[in-house]
Amino acid sequence: MGLLARAPSQTLAAHWAAAALDPGYSWLRAPEIGTAMLRGRAGAVGAPFNLGEMTVTRCALVLDCGTAGHAHVQGRAKEHARIAALCDALMQTGAAEQVRAAVLDPLAAAETALRADRAAKAAATRVDFFTMVRGDA
Repeated sequence: MGLLARAPSQTLAAHWAAAALDPGYSWLRAPEIGTAMLRGRAGAVGAPFNLGEMTVTRCALVLDCGTAGHAHVQGRAKEHARIAALCDALMQTGAAEQVRAAVLDPLAAAETALRADRAAKAAATRVDFFTMVRGDA
């Protein structure tokens, strides 16, 4: 679900369209936009504090076969949430391999490439410090 939530909306929609899946479903909870409170900790160990709010879109649906799917995505992205919920539901059915091959694997590969690119750019700015010993230490 994290992979689907982190994926860019246009990329997810393109992979979903390429998968050519169109299951029948009905809404348990139509896509709705709200906010979620983000909490943080000073130094990752201190007392928790409210960092701020983030806009979130959530939805829940049920396929005609009775399988439920849920999604929470950042921002005001109703279509993104709908596709993520459909993928969640379909991953619990016999169409799981088709969803994995057409949607999840390409998204995972793109995310891995993006992380490797960011790591390479960060490594290019790395400075190695060393200490020189003076005299007979």
